[in-house]
This record gives sequence, structure tokens and C-alpha cells, in this order.
Amino acid sequence: MIIYSHNYLKEFCRTVFTKIGCPEREAELAAEVLLSADLRGVDSHGVARLIGYVRLWEKKRINPRPNIRVVHESPSTAVIDADAALGLVVAPKAMEIAMEKANNAGTGWVAIRNSNHFGIAGYHAMLPLPLDMIGMAMTNASPLVAPTFSVERLLGTNPIAVAIPAGEEPPFVADFATTTAANGKLEILQRKKQEAPYGWIQDAAGDPSLNPHELSQGGALLPLGSDRERGSHKGYCLGAWVDIFSAVLSGANFGPWVPPFVSFLPVAEQLVGKGIGHFLGAMRVDAFRPVSEFKTGMDTWIRRFRSSKTVASEERVLIPGDPERMMEAKRKEEGIPLLEPVVKDLQTLADRFGLTFKK
Repeated sequence: MIIYSHNYLKEFCRTVFTKIGCPEREAELAAEVLLSADLRGVDSHGVARLIGYVRLWEKKRINPRPNIRVVHESPSTAVIDADAALGLVVAPKAMEIAMEKANNAGTGWVAIRNSNHFGIAGYHAMLPLPLDMIGMAMTNASPLVAPTFSVERLLGTNPIAVAIPAGEEPPFVADFATTTAANGKLEILQRKKQEAPYGWIQDAAGDPSLNPHELSQGGALLPLGSDRERGSHKGYCLGAWVDIFSAVLSGANFGPWVPPFVSFLPVAEQLVGKGIGHFLGAMRVDAFRPVSEFKTGMDTWIRRFRSSKTVASEERVLIPGDPERMMEAKRKEEGIPLLEPVVKDLQTLADRFGLTFKK
């Protein structure tokens, strides 16, 4: 592991985004969203993904200067065509629209088509928190997941995030893939040369596998729950919900037609929509009850769960968002550790654009 400061990595990412043609403001935003993943300990979606965005740009799948526009709307909803923008850029812009609509109508919902990978869903879901709003974000993704009983890869890891404000307690922030593990976790295992845990993946025949390279050999990720006996049908339903809200509702590609972020999957010859899709929403707390009463209730909820009796004395019940919040505080102070393969990828990008990336 090599430790880098948050500011150093953010500036490097910002520079790379400008090198592919992003305006300064959008490059700054993209770098901020990307580094938020590393800060929160979601290493699979941070700077390790930067080379993937550049790869998509080289294939002309990312438009660094898009014409992002609303193509349909109502007082509380909108559909955005992202014009092949970085999802890192269009998702925050869409949440701004959702918050504006929530401010006027109580809730605001925005579906996005023709986009690309948008980083961690939690970043976008947390944007409404300062306005005493609840935020929600979801996206479909590369078709790497086999529905329960299938050997075909028909869904993505399709994450869901929700952020709920509290009073004296930190906000409740749940951010999770609808699979047992995200593909990025397999990539980390590949870099560490470790096996995958049982229940994460299956091979091309549908049998359980521990090989973290299984996806490039025709295997598939498993829905949350891993198999039918452990509730994989529920994870399948969650992933399907995200796919429909993000893509069928917006006019993006869905299911096996989603243009992949991973390099080992080809883009489908015939598509059913435009790009990948996201779905974001904001809800004003005071559209339901007074904010002070709600926050008092949330504090009570959080404190009761924190005080829960545990299975072991050294364990404690965590509130969704706790691990990421603690990791963010630690990494802002101590720096962000990067695996050697990630450092090599960043050095490759530095050479590609005439930059320097220290080791």
C-alpha cells in the first residue's frame, strides 16, 4: 500500500478530466465525486476507476462537453438526456433539479438516460441533507449479474442509496449494491491475488466459484442473498427495481443491453435505449411533518439501535453510514492507501497525458 493525500489525488484526477476535454468546473466536480468514494472507504469506486473513464472517452463513449438537457418534466418530475456525459457530472446536476422541484412540490424525482457510470450512489443521495431533505439515488450498471436460477448475465450491481437527516446524531446513509458484492470488490481481490468468498459469483455453468476472474470467463455475479435458499430472489427483485426505475422509465438501456463499464464485455449490437440510466429523488421532510419533530424522532431511533444488546461484548450495532463517516475522518487526516496495481494505472495515465504521478 502507498499512502496519498486526498488533495493530491483529487488534483491529479481533476487534471486528467481536463485533459480529456472537461471544462474546469465539471472536471473539479467529477474529481470530487470520484474521491468521495476513496474517502468513505469504497475503494472500488474511487481513483481505481479513473482509467476506466479514460478508456470510455478513448472509445468515444464519454462526451466531455455534453449538452445536458431536460427532455420531459412535470411539477415534481423530470427526465434528463445526459448526451453521453460523465455520470459523475450529470447526477449532481440532476439532484439539483430534484431539490428545486422538492422545494416547490414537496418531492422531486429525476430519471436520466444517455449517461455513464456515476461513482458512488451515496454521494448523490447525501446532497439534499443540508436542506433538511431525504435523498435517494440509484443506477443500473454493466450486465454482470445472473437473476436467481439463471446462467445469463441480465442485470448490473444496480446500487441503491438513501440519506436521511437527523438532529444531534449523524445522518442515516445507506448505500449498497443489490448483489452480494460489487464487481469492484472482485477487482480488488484480483489485485491482491486473493480468492472470492463463497456466494459472490458463479461460473458459466451456474456453479459456485471462488475465482475472482470468473466474470471474464463467462461467469456471473450473484444477487444479494447469493442463492434461493438465502433469499437471492429478493436481491434479484431489488436489482430489477433499480433497472426499471433508472432505465425503462428514462429511456436508457436496460438489462443485458446496458453498455458495460468493464473492458471485457462488448457493447450490444442492438440497443434498446440511450446510454445507462440513473434515478434520483429528494423529499422535503416538512412535506410530511415538522423538521424538528422528525429529527428528534430520528435521534431517538438511532440511539435506540446503537444501545442494542449485541452478540459479543466487543461488538456494537452500527447505523448505516457510520463506517463510511469514520473512514472519511481517518483518511482526511492520514491519507488514502492505494494498491500497487492502482498506482501503476495512475502512472500509466500520467504518461498518457504528459503528467507526473509520484510513487
